Amino acid sequence: MLKLRVNDVKQFVYCPRIIFFNYICPVPAKTTRKMEYGKEVHLELDRLEKRRTFKRYNLAEGSRFFHTQLYSSRLGLEGKLDMYIEAGGERFPVEFKNSTGGLSLNHKYQLVAYAMLLEDHFNKPVRYGFVYFDPLKELCPVEITSNCREYVRGALNEIREMVRREKMPRAPARQNRCIDCEYKNFCGDVG
Repeated sequence: MLKLRVNDVKQFVYCPRIIFFNYICPVPAKTTRKMEYGKEVHLELDRLEKRRTFKRYNLAEGSRFFHTQLYSSRLGLEGKLDMYIEAGGERFPVEFKNSTGGLSLNHKYQLVAYAMLLEDHFNKPVRYGFVYFDPLKELCPVEITSNCREYVRGALNEIREMVRREKMPRAPARQNRCIDCEYKNFCGDVG
C-alpha cells in the first residue's frame, strides 16, 4: 500500500492535480510568499498557544502536545499534527491555518485525517477537533463523524488509484484557486 501524507488529503480535496505533480510527474514546486508567511505564523501561534487557557476550547483544563508525528499502518497514512489537546480522557486535534477564508473542505478533511491518526495511535475515538484561523483569531470546532471518516478513506483510495493509473485529473472547476498555485505553470489548461 502506498504510504500517503495527511497533507495529500488536504491537497486532493483542494485540487487533485497537486497529487499528480507530487507523485506521478514530480516537478519543482516554487515556494510562494504565502507559504513562507504561513510557516512564520505557525511559529508565533505555537508560542502564544502555550500561554493560553483552554477556555476557547470549552475545556476547564488539559495538556497540549505540539508537532506530534503520527503514523497508521492500517490507513497507510502519516503526518505531523500542529497540536492536540488531551483533556478528560479525550484527545482533540488542532490545526493552525493562516487564512481569512474560514473553514473549507480541504481544512476539514485534513483535520479528520489527523483525528483518524490519533484514534489509531491511542486506540480511542476522537469526537471533535478544531481549526484555528489567524489572523481572524477564529476557532472552528469540527465534529468527527463516521461520514467524515468514510470520506477520508475514500479520498485515500482515490489518491492511490490515481497514482496507480498515472492519469492527470481534470482541471478544477474553481480555477480561482489556480492564481497562486505553485504548479500553475505545469497545468497548461488553466488561465
